[in-house]
This record gives sequence, structure tokens and C-alpha cells, in this order.
Amino acid sequence: MSDDWDEVSFVISSRYRVTVIERLAAGPSTPSQIASDADVGIAHVSRALQRLRERSLVDLLVSEDRKKGRVYGLTDRGRTVWETIEAENMV
Repeated sequence: MSDDWDEVSFVISSRYRVTVIERLAAGPSTPSQIASDADVGIAHVSRALQRLRERSLVDLLVSEDRKKGRVYGLTDRGRTVWETIEAENMV
């Protein structure tokens, strides 16, 4: 659990990462759907997804070759980090 604190800190240091991970906690989604639901720019969502993927908190659920309609979901680790953030009332 303690190594998750680095990830928790990473997520909560960006409101866009929080927005993305919170939305994906409800279920898989596309970047445009996340942007629309949260009323934030698609560029912010895309960058947040990229950073979260680099840390294995989010996974691309479709082929890497797809440019449109990419669907993302939380990894088990991402879900654990989100549950910690919620449990500690960090958002």
C-alpha cells in the first residue's frame, strides 16, 4: 500500500488526472466522452490519459492502431489508487 502513495500524490497533483481517473472509476470511456462529461478540453484529457498510462493506472482497451474511438479503463492498480483517494477524502 505504501508505494501507492506516490501514485496517489501523482494523481491528486492534477485536477485533470483526478477528473479522468474519477470518470474511469465509473466504467471504461473514450477521451471525448470524458472531456464532454467533465466539461474540460480534450487536450487536457489526452495528456492526463497518457501520463496515467505511463504509470500503469489506466489501460487502452482497444488496439493501439485505433486512432478514433479509443476506449480506456482503469487498471487494478488505478482502481486501488482511486479508492485510496476517495477513502482519504483527497478530492
